[in-house]
Amino acid sequence: MKNMLLALLASAAALSLQPALAQDGPGLFNSKPCVGCHMIDSKLVGPALKEVAAKNAGVKDAATTLASHIKNGTQGNWGPVPMPPNQVTDDEAKVLADWVLTLK
Repeated sequence: MKNMLLALLASAAALSLQPALAQDGPGLFNSKPCVGCHMIDSKLVGPALKEVAAKNAGVKDAATTLASHIKNGTQGNWGPVPMPPNQVTDDEAKVLADWVLTLK
């Protein structure tokens, strides 16, 4: 009985940590539909994330603009294929934008 209780507590603790672990850029990226259209190093449907980082290097308020594009979608920045809005919170969009801008 004691072992079962410990196993349940350990499982509950692991499940409660999962959202926190996904809050880093790579973990969040891999947990969202972003991976369906973007890769880090090469173009898929959308541009490579390293291209996005290079295009926005040194641009004032790039993280804020990119977070808005991630959350609300955009069209025309990388050609005719639109990027649809994503089901992310404002905080998740900011984490993703900040992480993308660190890629070299």
